[in-house]
Amino acid sequence: MSTVLETEEQRALRAAVAALGKRYGREYSTALARRGEHPRELWAEAGKLGYLGVNLPEEYGGGGGGMAELSIVLEELGAAGSPLLMLVVSPAICGTVIARFGTEEQKRTWLPGLSDGSLTMSFGITEPDAGSNSHRITTTARRDGGDWILNGRKVFISGVDISDATLIVGRTEDARSGSLKPCLFIVPRDTPGFSRTPIDMELQAAEKQFELVLDDVRLPAGALVGEEDAGLLQLFAGLNPERVMGAAFAIGMGRYAIERAVAYAKERTVWKGAPIGSHQAIAHPLAQSHIELELARLMMQKAARLVDEGDDIGAGEAANMAKYAAAEACVRAVDQAVHTLGGNGLTREYGLASLITAARVARIAPVSREMILNYVSHQTLGLPKSY
Repeated sequence: MSTVLETEEQRALRAAVAALGKRYGREYSTALARRGEHPRELWAEAGKLGYLGVNLPEEYGGGGGGMAELSIVLEELGAAGSPLLMLVVSPAICGTVIARFGTEEQKRTWLPGLSDGSLTMSFGITEPDAGSNSHRITTTARRDGGDWILNGRKVFISGVDISDATLIVGRTEDARSGSLKPCLFIVPRDTPGFSRTPIDMELQAAEKQFELVLDDVRLPAGALVGEEDAGLLQLFAGLNPERVMGAAFAIGMGRYAIERAVAYAKERTVWKGAPIGSHQAIAHPLAQSHIELELARLMMQKAARLVDEGDDIGAGEAANMAKYAAAEACVRAVDQAVHTLGGNGLTREYGLASLITAARVARIAPVSREMILNYVSHQTLGLPKSY
């Protein structure tokens, strides 16, 4: 893929991460997922090499880069068949929020560990009755002397079992029926009243999904990240990077699928000894998918730059568009790759069949394509809301 829009340092990062990913590969990830284990070795090595915290401030152990660099890391690991889903959550969402709005104590407590991978943090926003509509969040936070008391439920929270803490999105109790005023709290995993239950998923992945219950969870004042009434600013400071990384995840997956299909199409022969890739019915759809992935990457690069420049409004639009474009390109790339291989595309040997389900996730999480279309139609085009 073309990298002409990247700096020399970014290109070097891309090459180095690609080399790391290839040493692990798709078989490593799928074998762990089947055993219900996590990619601890890859996570630890990526952290040791400085890739996990490449977006975090240097004074707290990070690489001093931004989402442009972190998205390169996830894309290249995905293109090698070994994506790390927790990159989306731990350094991208939680690390960004703490770096921008955390106290000095919070930064020194969490950022070095998030940077080198020795600490991991999950992110809890989705609720049973508040998925796409975050205005319906009912997890409440109320003051009790100098402490906070949290009550509520969260669902589809990734990697809680391997996380040292979860960044929970709640709202002040008196705002439950008013305008959304989200507040964010760091909840350590062993906090009394904080429990988790795994959700039985058809999707085979190393990172498990959980339902969380917060039952009178008592937290000290220092657990609050940022201001109590900072509103959407703090929330979207984390959600924009989440969408950029969602795009990187999808682009990497799509690239992996197309690379496998192209290699197969160059070797597989059916008629007169000619490889099937010489036929336009095979070649053109693969070329189209490559184009769509390149276009999605361009929008992702734009979104990452806007995030890194601090343009939250512009980044919101671009990040949503990037996530949409990448998800659609990924689904089509995986579908075409499987179709290119025919029956072989459904075997474990070629490692593509499991991507059929995984690619669908790119359309659903962390925000559905329909909600992105709502965002663009309302915020960009100025059309009236349907809800």
